[in-house]
Amino acid sequence: MTHRISALISAFGVLVSVMLLVLAVREYRSGTSVLWLVAGAVIFLIAWYTLVRDVRRLRTGPTD
Repeated sequence: MTHRISALISAFGVLVSVMLLVLAVREYRSGTSVLWLVAGAVIFLIAWYTLVRDVRRLRTGPTD
């Protein structure tokens, strides 16, 4: 059960990170620093990696 909750939280994190990345692209286009774009991309990649790790953990089944 905890693995499912963890995967759900990770999926929500990916959604939030996509919104942050879209915001970073908008800010970059309006003339701000490229660091916003880089930070948004890094946060998205970390959230995506976490989701993939949690889904793999779900597929392997319970270890207890």
